[in-house]
Amino acid sequence: STGASDKNCCENNSYKFKNFCFTPICHLPIYFCFLLPFYRRAHFLHGPYPATHFGPKACILPNPTSVMHIQDPASQRLTWTNPPSNVLVIRKIHDESLVEPFKELCRYLVEEKQLMVYVERRVVEDGTLKDDELFGSICNQLCTFREGFDDISDCIDLIICLGGDGTLLYASSLFQGSVPPVMAFHLGSLGFLTPFKFESYKTEVAKVLEGNAAITLRSRLKVKVVKAAVQQPHEEEEEGEEEGGQQQVLNEVVVDRGPSSYLSNVDLYLNGRLITSVQGDGVIVSTPTGSTAYAAAAGASMIHPNVPAIMVTPICPHSLSFRPIVVPAGVELMITLSPDARNTAWVSFDGRKRQEIQHGDCIKITASCYPVPSICCHDLVYDWFESLAQCLHWNVRKRQAGLAQPSDSSDTEN
Repeated sequence: STGASDKNCCENNSYKFKNFCFTPICHLPIYFCFLLPFYRRAHFLHGPYPATHFGPKACILPNPTSVMHIQDPASQRLTWTNPPSNVLVIRKIHDESLVEPFKELCRYLVEEKQLMVYVERRVVEDGTLKDDELFGSICNQLCTFREGFDDISDCIDLIICLGGDGTLLYASSLFQGSVPPVMAFHLGSLGFLTPFKFESYKTEVAKVLEGNAAITLRSRLKVKVVKAAVQQPHEEEEEGEEEGGQQQVLNEVVVDRGPSSYLSNVDLYLNGRLITSVQGDGVIVSTPTGSTAYAAAAGASMIHPNVPAIMVTPICPHSLSFRPIVVPAGVELMITLSPDARNTAWVSFDGRKRQEIQHGDCIKITASCYPVPSICCHDLVYDWFESLAQCLHWNVRKRQAGLAQPSDSSDTEN
């Protein structure tokens, strides 16, 4: 049904759903735009159109001059529909060097910015924080939650990570749907995904809270493990059942042989068609963000996070010709144990929630429409190449000396 307000939204090429609005980048005919939600699944080579709202108050600043189906990544700018009020601060646990930066940041957000700060309960239960009487007044104003017990996905406007890449991966796992913007400070070991320096945190946080910051949409994978005992005779499932057991993965899905000494033997399907069998230590299905993680160690190419693609990388394949491949983001991958496999396999999601795969089980992998909006320190191109150079020492080599100029004509004659 359409009312007066709906009509005005359509005339302005924007559409309101509950408490958020959406302005499409490509201006399709109105009747086609309203038919899109009724399609159960659409196979586009560029993958599903990413969600442009992150949490209750953040979205991408629309670009009215764009005529592309997908907005130019260089023009992706963050804006706030309402001023952010709730900030989630994630700190690397068991690292005493992060206690002081954590206290400084929380004090700044609570006292100077008047924001509501959410932290994990195990963080505030740290003995160092309990013994700090000066921080006690701030600690009492923090909202706490427990992973797996409290749902904070609908109340967080901004995420600030203190630590290494693992903190950003953990933040992604907390939000299985829309993800608020993530601002990551490099206080860990590698820091490929954490572009900000903590020395200037007040200036950087203030800029982000004002809005209009450059962001990188890091695509995720939607993964569902279907056990043989619960598979239905028909492939079609109810939407509610499909959402129940799925995982949102930022880096990679790893299927390996586990503790067995036998080769892993799994079949790889693409859009329902058997592509190949993987015989080796296992296989990695990764996002472009994950291409610089485990996949890079297994010999895959490194892909910029704005490239819509899914990478398939074998782990120590028993074949001289099995090279890593890149497939379009819109395909559906399925991994099963080969019928003649001698042992089971094991699957993990961003290194967590490891589980065993038996004969008859299958792993379905597609691109997710809920990316992780990672806030850039400079821009999405500079930040990525800076991380390649600083963290992975990409193409670091001693410069070759130039040819020596001849000193006189006698040298050339001889």
